[in-house]
Amino acid sequence: MNMLMVLTVNMMLSTCLILIAFWLPQLNLYTEKANPYECGFDPMSSARLPFSMKFFLVAITFLLFDLEIALLLPLSWAIQMPNINIMTLTSFILVSVLALGLAYEWLQKGLEWTE
Repeated sequence: MNMLMVLTVNMMLSTCLILIAFWLPQLNLYTEKANPYECGFDPMSSARLPFSMKFFLVAITFLLFDLEIALLLPLSWAIQMPNINIMTLTSFILVSVLALGLAYEWLQKGLEWTE
């Protein structure tokens, strides 16, 4: 009973906050507020500059390998487990999947900057 009440209150509170966050910005929308801000002056050109996808791919690759490090760090403590074969197999599968992803990106020339 207590858990059901907590879940109900949490759902109602999160729904209210989502609705407020959705409707609140739409109340005071006018053209001056919708314009891009550039040091107090009117923008001379478009504020939406094209973004190179190479930077995005490098950022995603960095995040993937950063996640790999975060997943592999606890393995030094996992060596103390009684069944070390499962830990070794799990870490081998993780490193293999990441190596295959890196090889695929390399073969698709996603890591080359010159085109």
